[in-house]
Amino acid sequence: MTRRPVLVFDGDCGFCRLWIERWRRETGDAVDYEPYQSAAARHADVPREAFREAIHLFEADKTSRGAEAALRALSYAPRLGWLARLYAAPGAAALSEAVYRFVAARRPLFARLTRLLWGASTVPAPVGLTARLVVAGLGACYLIAFVSLGTQVRGLIGSDGIMPAAAMLDSARGQLGAARFWLLPSVAWLSASDAALSAYCWLGAAASLGMVLGLAAGPCALLCWTLYLSLCAIGSDFMSFQWDVLLLEAGLIACFLAPWSWTSRKASAPSRGALWLLRLLLLKLMLQSGLVKLFSGDPSWRDLTALTYHYWTQPLPTPPAWWFNLLPSWAHKASCLVLFAIELAAPSLILLPRRARAAGGIAIAILMLLIALTGNYGIFIALTVVLCQSCLDDRFFGRVEKAPAKFAPPKARARGVAAVAALSLSIGAFGTLAILGVDPPAPARALAAAVSPLRSFNRYGLFSVMTRSRDEIAVEVSADGREWLEWPFPYKPGDPRRAPPVVAPHMPRLDWQCWFAALGEPGDSPWFANLMFRLLEGSPSVTGLMGPAPLAGGLPLYARAVRYKTEFASPEVRRAGGAWWTRERKGLFFPVVSLKR
Repeated sequence: MTRRPVLVFDGDCGFCRLWIERWRRETGDAVDYEPYQSAAARHADVPREAFREAIHLFEADKTSRGAEAALRALSYAPRLGWLARLYAAPGAAALSEAVYRFVAARRPLFARLTRLLWGASTVPAPVGLTARLVVAGLGACYLIAFVSLGTQVRGLIGSDGIMPAAAMLDSARGQLGAARFWLLPSVAWLSASDAALSAYCWLGAAASLGMVLGLAAGPCALLCWTLYLSLCAIGSDFMSFQWDVLLLEAGLIACFLAPWSWTSRKASAPSRGALWLLRLLLLKLMLQSGLVKLFSGDPSWRDLTALTYHYWTQPLPTPPAWWFNLLPSWAHKASCLVLFAIELAAPSLILLPRRARAAGGIAIAILMLLIALTGNYGIFIALTVVLCQSCLDDRFFGRVEKAPAKFAPPKARARGVAAVAALSLSIGAFGTLAILGVDPPAPARALAAAVSPLRSFNRYGLFSVMTRSRDEIAVEVSADGREWLEWPFPYKPGDPRRAPPVVAPHMPRLDWQCWFAALGEPGDSPWFANLMFRLLEGSPSVTGLMGPAPLAGGLPLYARAVRYKTEFASPEVRRAGGAWWTRERKGLFFPVVSLKR
């Protein structure tokens, strides 16, 4: 019977005990571990002082110490056999031994550092509960997104909506041929009727409940991703927000993280690779969002004055935004510094051990909650917080691993994770270089273009250029062409006395698109003309997206759109008349139109 290697260590060294626990987990039964206090008597040829200075590995035909002993012992772990060969590489022995001596001479310091970064144990914490919570969180985000869209989909892209999806698909069928199935991946090729569009939303909502409840979570995650991609592909400008593609990118990864069993009780161990992909997605989201601000050339970000504009120029502010806007200039600049610190520094913590990684995730989550306090951003806040949750593990929830999972993740899942990781990391890296002004090579651009229809390998960057003024579009209608009445939007600024709403996580997509339209001219937003004519037609689906109709009991004969310069009201104006906003008419945004013959 072949004697197993024995690694002898200093049992009185706290640093040694921390890492021996990790090594024992990695090597399993292939290596025995024993403190020199009990093993020294069997190895009289090794002075006790030598045992105190370094670990020793006793193999059948060789005795090694220090870094060599560590690498040879770990080479017995599955998939780590290359470590023994690494020591033999030119220069590796001298370098690794120097590092070993440096750490060994400062073991108390490194013991404290280890506990600071890893906690009481260096053994990888279980992630089963964490994975279930993350999948459930992503399911909740899908549920909100599908339900929110389901209440608007007919008015946005239905047959009598603003941008009918069926008409767009008919046009694409003639222009794109067979390529349409890849360039516009959507189950709507089967049907884009009003009933079908609604069915896609409500079927997606039902599937998202499976993710939330852990019932066939894997198949449900795939169905949610397929349906949401289908709706984004045909949703025109109304489904082009960054949180839509962020949900798709996270949702694709969730297909590999979620269990593919009917219930979680029979599930295999969660894929740590998939969990890491979600962490890296969070890193990419935040890092790119910070870098685009610095490299956009916008001076308001560089001189830290951007937040003096942000609270009142953002698309849908909340009531607290009015109060935050009153902060002194130094507070806005300090807030901007904190923003940059979190967006640029916190992501690096995600790459560090568990406690540092959790600190980075918590810092980002706090930033998200502050953003939610002052603005309505649909599912973006909730989705990012779920990604932050992926930075934790079960020990943070008080869960102690009692036994390893019964089933290992299937090899097919590992291959899928590897493929998604290769695409995500390469496209993410080249996207980051592009933000820094480095042109990606042609193959990288071709790869990004090839997979872009999937909307699941993305580049991010919110508010790269800060808007310093605010124009609002007001739709006015008339029965006679002389007396004009404003047809209010339900959420965006209109009546100066109406308080900014709290509407998130619902995403009022028409109100949001009006903010973008006001940044340019009508020709930049072709959908706006369709909106005006649908209102004149009295399309119930479209009028349902608006506030109360001003002409009770009749359709307008004329419509136009007026542009207003809009700002938060001053405290004096607010106290005097209760107005939240002030607005000044600038002229027509869209000319008078009529269906009258």
